[in-house]
Amino acid sequence: MSCLDTLSAYGLRALGMGDRLLPKGDIGLCDQVVLIGSGLIWNVYFAVIAVVFGFFFAVALAVAKESGPVWLRYPARMFIFAFRGSPLFIQFFFAYELFTQIPRMGVDIPLGFTTVTLQTAWLTKAWLGATFVLFLNTAAYTAEIFAGALRTIPRGDIEAADAFGMGGYKKFRRIIFPTMLRLAWESYSNEAIFLFHATTLVFFSGFPAWRREGDALYYANYFAEKTFNPFVAYPIVAVYFIISVVLIGAVFSYFGRKLNHHVNIDEHAHTPKKRFSLR
Repeated sequence: MSCLDTLSAYGLRALGMGDRLLPKGDIGLCDQVVLIGSGLIWNVYFAVIAVVFGFFFAVALAVAKESGPVWLRYPARMFIFAFRGSPLFIQFFFAYELFTQIPRMGVDIPLGFTTVTLQTAWLTKAWLGATFVLFLNTAAYTAEIFAGALRTIPRGDIEAADAFGMGGYKKFRRIIFPTMLRLAWESYSNEAIFLFHATTLVFFSGFPAWRREGDALYYANYFAEKTFNPFVAYPIVAVYFIISVVLIGAVFSYFGRKLNHHVNIDEHAHTPKKRFSLR
C-alpha cells in the first residue's frame, strides 16, 4: 500500500471515516505517520474546546475573585485553589468515577408542566467527559493569570475612566478587560501550550475513546506494541506536537500584536535596538 493509499484509508479514521481495521503486519512509516496524525485531530479538539470555553469562564472567575461580592469571591478562590493544587490526572480519575455513578439512563428534571430527561451517559466518554475536566482545569489556571493581571492594571487608567464618568460595565469593557488581556497575554499563551500537552493524559485516564477512535497517543501506543519499537511512534507524536506548538505560538503572537498595536510603534525605527546586557 502506497502512502497515498494509506492517507486515503486512514487519514480520517479518528473521525470514524475510512478503514476500520488497523494495520497488523508489515507496518510502515507511512502507516504510523498518517494514523498518529489522524489521532492528533482529537488532541486539537480537546485543546480548542477547553481553551475557548475556559477563557470566558476564567474571566468570570478572575473578576469574581478580585472584585466580586463575598458570596462569589470565596467560591471562586476555592475553585481556583482546588484545580491548581491537585494533579490533572487525579482530576480525570475523580471525574470519571463521579460520572459513572450518575444514572446511565439520565436525570429527570421536573419543570412543573413537563419533565425533561437529561442524558448523562456521554459524560463517561472521552470526547465530552475528558473535555469537561480540561475545561475546568485550564479555567482555573487562566483565572489566576487574569487575576494577577487585574491586580497590576495601572490605577491611573481606572481613575481616568472614573473621571470620564464611565459606568461599571463600560469601564470594564473599554479599560479593564483590554488592559488585562495585554498584561496577561504572554502567560496565557503558555497556558494554552501546556493544556495542549496535557491532552495526552486523556489516553491514560479512565475515559474511553469513542468507538475506539483514539487520540495521537492511542495510535502511538498501538504501533509501539505491534512493532516492539517505541522509538518510531513516540518521536512522531513529539514532532506533531512541536509543529502544533509552533502554530499555537504564531496564532497567539498574531493576536498579541493586535492587542498591543498602539504600544509597538518604534518612534526611532531608524535606530538599532540595543540588546539586553548585564555588562
